[in-house]
Amino acid sequence: MSSARQELLRLLATKSFRLGEFKLSSGGTSDYYIDCRTTTLDARGSQLTGQVFLEEIRQRGWRPQAIGGLTMGADPVVVAVAVTSGDIHGFLVRKAEKQHGTGQRIEGFREKGARVVIVDDVCTTGASTVQAIEVAREFGFEIAGVMCLVEREEAKGRPNVEKAAAPAPFVSIFTAADVRSEHLQQKDETSLPIFAVAASCEMCGRPAVTNTPRNRCEVHRT
Repeated sequence: MSSARQELLRLLATKSFRLGEFKLSSGGTSDYYIDCRTTTLDARGSQLTGQVFLEEIRQRGWRPQAIGGLTMGADPVVVAVAVTSGDIHGFLVRKAEKQHGTGQRIEGFREKGARVVIVDDVCTTGASTVQAIEVAREFGFEIAGVMCLVEREEAKGRPNVEKAAAPAPFVSIFTAADVRSEHLQQKDETSLPIFAVAASCEMCGRPAVTNTPRNRCEVHRT
């Protein structure tokens, strides 16, 4: 794993992952919640998002002219990649046609026949990603690939997206299991016993290695 990808995972685990009881937009419930926007809209998080997505796109040789997705989860990802690349344009897909002006659903880059990559932040059922794919193809874009920042690996999200995207591949940067594991590891690290450097074992006077429940050396810690 590249250093940028590892740092982005740490940020997601710190800023975006929460354990508890949550109701999802899909209507289901979960013992965890991931709000990627607290990471993708973070100053450093935005830099890392752009870098990691761009590295993946280039590694796969997709060579898109633009990147886009359904507002608003995709918005910060689109901007981050466009700014980082300097040559991949961005577009946003509205959830419904606006009722004034041109009434278009795609904002930003609009060149029919262009190769594009569809992105999203979190994929659960895949509904928002599928909607963006359908609108992009209806407009006339050629889809080179589809990506999400975190795949929840549930609610048939992957098969739903893969079916809609075919023959374009679907790639996830991380899975929810990746983020959960990193979150729990961070929690374990911050909960390690803390004791004074000069503390001594109360039984023999050797240097203490723990103060829970009393100052004890390696020999007398149990």
